[in-house]
Amino acid sequence: MTRPDTPETPFDAPWQAQVFGLTVALSDGGLFTWDAWTRAFGARLAAGVGYWDAWVQALEGMLAQCGIAPPDEVTALANRWQDAAHATPHGVAIRLENAPG
Repeated sequence: MTRPDTPETPFDAPWQAQVFGLTVALSDGGLFTWDAWTRAFGARLAAGVGYWDAWVQALEGMLAQCGIAPPDEVTALANRWQDAAHATPHGVAIRLENAPG
């Protein structure tokens, strides 16, 4: 994904607005400083990662650094959501409990 072009359409999908809001709320709540966040985000952008992928990676890194969500737990949960998505019929809300196992 590319960087948002205009203030009128900053998000291409609802998840982008959600991860943006979550990041701001966590910073405002004192989990990490905005300066630390921008350094992490900027480092990923400088490495050539796309805008929203860099955003998510930076947030995951901050959560791991703070001991909130270690990478192995994030990966396991993401895999469970993928399994739930594959097990859910089209048109039905995806629920984590739909994941097999």
